[in-house]
Amino acid sequence: MFESIDTWFSEIMNVSVSFGNVIIIVLSSVVLGLIVSIAYMFTHRKDGWVQSFTITLVMLPAIVAIIILLVGSSVARAFSLAGAFSLIRFRSAPGDPKDISYVFFTVAIGLACGMGYIPHAALFAILVCVVMLVLELTKYGAPRSSMMTLKVTIPENLNFKNLFDDILVKYTKMYKMKRVKTTEFGSLFELTYTIKLNDNCDQKALIDELRTRNGNLTISLNMLPQEDKVYVDNL
Repeated sequence: MFESIDTWFSEIMNVSVSFGNVIIIVLSSVVLGLIVSIAYMFTHRKDGWVQSFTITLVMLPAIVAIIILLVGSSVARAFSLAGAFSLIRFRSAPGDPKDISYVFFTVAIGLACGMGYIPHAALFAILVCVVMLVLELTKYGAPRSSMMTLKVTIPENLNFKNLFDDILVKYTKMYKMKRVKTTEFGSLFELTYTIKLNDNCDQKALIDELRTRNGNLTISLNMLPQEDKVYVDNL
């Protein structure tokens, strides 16, 4: 039975790989992708993650492996697949640069599995996952304080130049005005700063001092913008 399936599969796919080997390659790719997605969720357990991205990490190695099997050594088939993928429009929101490394990671695993180097792919996946976990646990390269965005609304009759410098010097390690724009048909100004707060900074005290100077208009203090993500405390 399996011999007939292999014969039929070889005739349809025009490749020398047996049907059983294809199943092994696909399952191996999915398992390794699952390992990578678990490592990704662990390293992002504080920052959160998007569920669709973790599913992509599981499926991408298998998809790439199938593409490699389809292409084989046929140059014409490779160009045909490249043309098909060029018609697809990929959309993605700006994300963490570390997410890009995970995408290339899973693509490399899929390439290795598709070429039949499953043990090498498994060793590569385990080693890189271990390295990523170690970097996360040691907090390699993590700044002591995070960058934040401060938006302050002021009346149009106030001169915004150096208006809050003394307050920002008191509560921040670094600040920089990024944008000034008018709101409410020009009756208000909105000042946008990028700041890095002092260690153990009292954010309420900072906002209270700003309020006394901007006429108690709107003030917002935000972390850098992120996607809607899943957060866990004990992964």
